[in-house]
Amino acid sequence: QVQLVESGGGLVQPGGSLRLSCASSGDTLDDYAIGWFRQTPGKEREGVSCISSHNGNTYYADSVKGRFTISRDHAKNTVYLQMNRLKPEDTAVYYCATDLVSELTQAGSSCVFLPFQSGKDYWGKGTLVTVST
Repeated sequence: QVQLVESGGGLVQPGGSLRLSCASSGDTLDDYAIGWFRQTPGKEREGVSCISSHNGNTYYADSVKGRFTISRDHAKNTVYLQMNRLKPEDTAVYYCATDLVSELTQAGSSCVFLPFQSGKDYWGKGTLVTVST
């Protein structure tokens, strides 16, 4: 199990920006595909964006395409999610995870989100993003 810590959430007005960070104190994140997920009360967790381990291929859910950007900082062992033009429907707790979780895998050189599975993996505290006036 790779322990990750998310940070960077907060309250922002619609149209604003936030940058989320995903860091590991021990494991090298370059060895894994990393995914950002989000969840709101009463809804299943959904994959938002992921980046593969080998060549940095990225994937974005249609709801965030063109607004969010995922990236790696190899020197800092950190993965970022830059979120621009935020909308109220982006409000959620955001989590990051490696491809060791059941809802994320790598297929060839691409990262792929898999269906939601409740209670199967350990998820950290996440970071709350609230988009509101």
